[in-house]
Amino acid sequence: MTHGHARRLWALDAPTLTVQSETLLYGTSGEVTIPCPSFLIEHPRGLVLFDTGLHPDAIEDPEKVYGRELAPLLGIGGTSEQRLDKQIQALGYRLGDITHVISSHGHFDHTGGLFLFPEAKHFFGEGELRYANWPDPIQAFVYRQEVLDTIKRLDVREVPGDLDLFGDGAITILATPGHSPGEVSVVVRLASRSFILTGDAIHLRAQMEQEFHFPIDADTKTALRSLRRIKYLKESLEATVWISHDPDDWAEFAHAPGYYE
Repeated sequence: MTHGHARRLWALDAPTLTVQSETLLYGTSGEVTIPCPSFLIEHPRGLVLFDTGLHPDAIEDPEKVYGRELAPLLGIGGTSEQRLDKQIQALGYRLGDITHVISSHGHFDHTGGLFLFPEAKHFFGEGELRYANWPDPIQAFVYRQEVLDTIKRLDVREVPGDLDLFGDGAITILATPGHSPGEVSVVVRLASRSFILTGDAIHLRAQMEQEFHFPIDADTKTALRSLRRIKYLKESLEATVWISHDPDDWAEFAHAPGYYE
């Protein structure tokens, strides 16, 4: 097994959602503002994007994108500079430079920018796309028809199990199902350190510490298995877990134009 490294990892500055905290973690109350970031990873064989966040137009016109019923519940915040396309361009890349897009799962706050990358190879976890088209009622609102229509036009691979993206251990798609059937996380090995980017396999640090599942997980038992898998991999890989939606993680770690290498 050869061991390579990704060259750089950027967390792209992101719009936020403000939601009731009990929707994220049992036993909490009040509002919480959470980021919806995307992560850009530079590898010698390609430029990889993990998650594409909210639809870029939703920052300035949430109702136009998400409708009168859903938009007011989301509390979308941010500026036009936080649009995914602008964040990528601000780092000196064109959208067409992105070669691989990994979606943690199909929910609208992780797939809103998929349409920006028609030429890339797209990766989902096994079982995600069937579920996205026929979800359980509790998750029906998080799968958007316009996203499903976009996915049908893309070069999509549904990954069974884990996948070492370039065969060198630098970027690994990690099967962490439960939140949705095809939820994946990503392990990024850099020269200086390793990260596990959790997508929605974990939502908040307290959830990881207490091993509580997310209130609307598709499969709670499987979700807890995935959460424990991430915790044990954190130890074995000596990796840093970066929870996409956790405001404390977002406050602690560097964002673009800052990066890790």
